[in-house]
Amino acid sequence: MEIVQILIILFGLFAFSRVILRFKDKEITMKEFLFWGVLWLVIIFFGFMPDITKIFAGLLGIGRGTDVAIYISIILLFYLIFRIYVKTENIEQEVTKIVREITLKKKK
Repeated sequence: MEIVQILIILFGLFAFSRVILRFKDKEITMKEFLFWGVLWLVIIFFGFMPDITKIFAGLLGIGRGTDVAIYISIILLFYLIFRIYVKTENIEQEVTKIVREITLKKKK
């Protein structure tokens, strides 16, 4: 087992434990727990068996298994950035609405 595999597995276990703790503290929902839990478990799995990524690489016509992991990671990161952007916009609109209502109440 390579050192990088050990680091991936250890970090995956650490991140998975954080997900469990956040779920126990009810800071994340069941849906979020499942998403993040599955994500970290998949990363841990690929840390133990990195050769499986070569199978996906062959199916997708990509040269190396590492490249598949990088492409999927980039796509996932862009999706998560999009979700954060949408949530931030919604929060900004709600804050604007609340400030507007408070201002109107103070003028009365």
